[in-house]
Amino acid sequence: MIVTSHTAAPAATVERLGRVRRPSRSTAVRRDWLVGYAMAAPAVVGALAFVVAPLIVVAWYSLHDWNVLAGTFTFTGPANYQRMVQDPGLHDALLASLWFSIGLVILNVSLAMVLAVLLNQKLPATTTFRTFFFSPVVVSLVAWTIVWSFLLQKDGGINGMLSLIGIQGPNWLHGETTAMVSVIIVQVFKNVGLNMILFLAALQGVPEELQEAARLDGAGAWRRFRSITLPLISPTVLLVSILTIVGSLEVFAQIAVLTGGGPGNSTTVLVYYLYQQAFRFNDFGYASAISVLMFLIVLVLTLFQWQTRKKWVFHEV
Repeated sequence: MIVTSHTAAPAATVERLGRVRRPSRSTAVRRDWLVGYAMAAPAVVGALAFVVAPLIVVAWYSLHDWNVLAGTFTFTGPANYQRMVQDPGLHDALLASLWFSIGLVILNVSLAMVLAVLLNQKLPATTTFRTFFFSPVVVSLVAWTIVWSFLLQKDGGINGMLSLIGIQGPNWLHGETTAMVSVIIVQVFKNVGLNMILFLAALQGVPEELQEAARLDGAGAWRRFRSITLPLISPTVLLVSILTIVGSLEVFAQIAVLTGGGPGNSTTVLVYYLYQQAFRFNDFGYASAISVLMFLIVLVLTLFQWQTRKKWVFHEV
């Protein structure tokens, strides 16, 4: 009697559970979609409000002659874009941005790679070495630039150190070539630590077995790096390249504090030229057209890198 009662109860329970109505597959799929949309909604709303909407507004402003001080807002159509074609100041700004981007990308990426490789060797004082190069990343950009403005003066710290070895340093911020080189170097040392950490994380993911097998086959350090390490960390190289190129086109504080765009227009990059048109000459319509041009340049460069990734990014092959 006791055994029968205990075995009958679970059977009855299972039978009742079997009659419980379960949600259909379509209902479960719909619920998953709703949860997914709810999770993605904040990012989508933020992108629409702070990226897409401002782009549309700026594109609309670029079709107008808008002077805040004069209180004029007149529709001019493509006149601002036609003006860009004939503006020598804009041409100089594009050329300065090109030189700045080339110098920054080459120096920043290559130096970050070298530093990451050294850190990956686990040499003595690695923690101190890593802290020394990463600390500028968290330092205020304006404070960092002001310190360098004193170091780069004619009688500043850099020339003072050069004089100890009998070298007469130039007036770094007042020569057309040296001013651009100075701005590039300041920006390199400001952000190289971030790229160094990204490369270091990628290097630590390279399987040691592959390195050991290549070493046993007689491959030297450079051959192992070129044929094994570099292909395996190529996704990180792509990420760092995109971030550095986009960052090179957005430099402003360094130019404003160090050189003010001079001497002449030698360091007047595109963002600083945009700032001059908008807030110095109060020509917001033309500045908006320059903003659209800058957006298109960044978009084209990013798409170009993304489309060509299959030719050199290992995991995309």
